[in-house]
Amino acid sequence: MIIVSNTSPISNLAKVGQLNLLQQLYETVLIPNAVYEELLDEGAGEIVIRVVRGATWLKMQPLQNQEVAIELRKFINLGEAEAIALAFEVNATRLLINERLGRKVAIEQGLKITGVLGVLLSAKKQGLIPFVKPVMNDLIAQANFRVSSQLYAEVLRAVNE
Repeated sequence: MIIVSNTSPISNLAKVGQLNLLQQLYETVLIPNAVYEELLDEGAGEIVIRVVRGATWLKMQPLQNQEVAIELRKFINLGEAEAIALAFEVNATRLLINERLGRKVAIEQGLKITGVLGVLLSAKKQGLIPFVKPVMNDLIAQANFRVSSQLYAEVLRAVNE
């Protein structure tokens, strides 16, 4: 299984102390240069920087061909563009991405995507976390994660919480 991630799923999970879920679910996660730089930017916050530096299973992989990322930059930010381009290059099983526009572009390009809520659902189903609700609440409170009340309720229904 080859997993590529954009910045936000990693930073969101790091902020709530749940970044290890990605390693437990996927073993290794590839990130392009732009995502790595965003995660280590001082704007990401001290917790994110510290946790990401210690996550040896996060593998930075440079793009071999920048053309796809350059084209995608017309529509989305650099991190998203490079993550989508890298997912193509390595024939990724799945792309981890939260942002609505980035998700739309990835789906239009034929990529399979999962956001941070999908990660939580998988983690619960595999017994890695006992409950999804407290982690979602932490994401909202500590990571400025935005989720509609409808989606919030749907996620909880999906895991019988």
